[in-house]
Amino acid sequence: MTINTLARGGGNREQMTCFRKMEKVIVAMQDPDMGMKMRNQRLLITVIPHAMTGCDIIDWLIHKYTIGEDEALHVGAMLVRYGYIYPLKEPRALLLRPDDSPYRFQTPYFWTSTRWPATELDYAIYLAKKNIRKQGELMEYEKERYSVLHKRINHTWDFVVMQAREQLRASKQRRKADRIVLECQEQAYWLINRPPNQNSDYYKREIETCRRALGRNRVKSSVCLESFVKYSEQYHNHDPIMQGCLPSNPWISDDPAHWTMNAEVVAMPTRLRVECWSFSFMELLSDVMGRREFMTYLEKEFSAENLCFWQACEDVRHGESSRIVEKVEEIYKNFLAPGAPRWVNIDSKTMDKTLEGIRRPHRFVMDDAQLHIYFLMKKDSYPRYLKSELYKNLLAKALVPQETKKSVFPFMRRQRHASPSPAQASNHEEDGHARGAGPAGDNSAAHSSV
Repeated sequence: MTINTLARGGGNREQMTCFRKMEKVIVAMQDPDMGMKMRNQRLLITVIPHAMTGCDIIDWLIHKYTIGEDEALHVGAMLVRYGYIYPLKEPRALLLRPDDSPYRFQTPYFWTSTRWPATELDYAIYLAKKNIRKQGELMEYEKERYSVLHKRINHTWDFVVMQAREQLRASKQRRKADRIVLECQEQAYWLINRPPNQNSDYYKREIETCRRALGRNRVKSSVCLESFVKYSEQYHNHDPIMQGCLPSNPWISDDPAHWTMNAEVVAMPTRLRVECWSFSFMELLSDVMGRREFMTYLEKEFSAENLCFWQACEDVRHGESSRIVEKVEEIYKNFLAPGAPRWVNIDSKTMDKTLEGIRRPHRFVMDDAQLHIYFLMKKDSYPRYLKSELYKNLLAKALVPQETKKSVFPFMRRQRHASPSPAQASNHEEDGHARGAGPAGDNSAAHSSV
């Protein structure tokens, strides 16, 4: 489960949904019936009420959610890291230790989902109070922030010191156990929610983030829907679900002719397959038969090295990691080196960047050069291939499978009319004779009366 994602600007983007899930776990842990059993824990000579140990947290997670010890330790560490549980023994480190170290639940008022505003004035009061209590023994980052805040809000620094002294005076009237709990609780909160260091670098990152947000490509929903409709209409006749499989559906008829006709390499491809090559350049390159036919055309135009280079780059990207260095050297000798046997035409900027990356070969070192050659073929060779006689002749000779009907299941058979039973047949015959004899009987009666 991902909680925070580090943005490019260096700031953390909160995932509130995940925080709420952790808060549900905390609520379940505090349930009076099924939750954790709280008890007094001793911290040196001080007894801390309503506390639990790291072992208790891990054991409860294991029994509650039926997970392993490692996963329970990971979940518990996340709860401590994001301030829902805070340590009492070493409050400067938000870590879950699987031992008898005491921990307590954070007050819901300080949970992340409440979005309690952490202002610089509150943080300055906390640092001033800690500086007075510890007599200047602050962490390095706290000393730096203390001096920065002292310069920034110097006009209200007397108020900051006065508030810090007043809070220290009020805390001395509490019991020692309560003072320790409040200090650890406050320190855990500020370890997570302390204001960012808003120096020049911070504002530069904010400006860069806003610039990227303003320059992000946005498309109207109407344009998206129009593109989707166009795509659906284009692929409608080539969709086996919408139009069915030809010559028959192999999953119903057990006839493998459909798979045989559409294998990677065949003597003659189907017409639907060849038509797909004209939809986009990637459709052509993703088909083995399409690449082979396109290679035949490029050889006639004396530019087959472009497709060979693209295929070699694909081999580096998706091939074995142990052979990356060997394949990169082979690509350089065959396509990029001065006087190479199959030299490709790449602009100087892309060539310099690629040659710089070849010094430390990796899987994506050829991406820029491959993209340059890809667009070169897409804009130049691909349109001419679709207009060439080679493609038109192949499209004319392509196979058009004929549908074969083969009923296999009973529900697919045609309904047949059942023949009537002998009793029903005799009844029908008697009814017919009666209807036929009706007019004849009437005529005989008339003659007799006469």
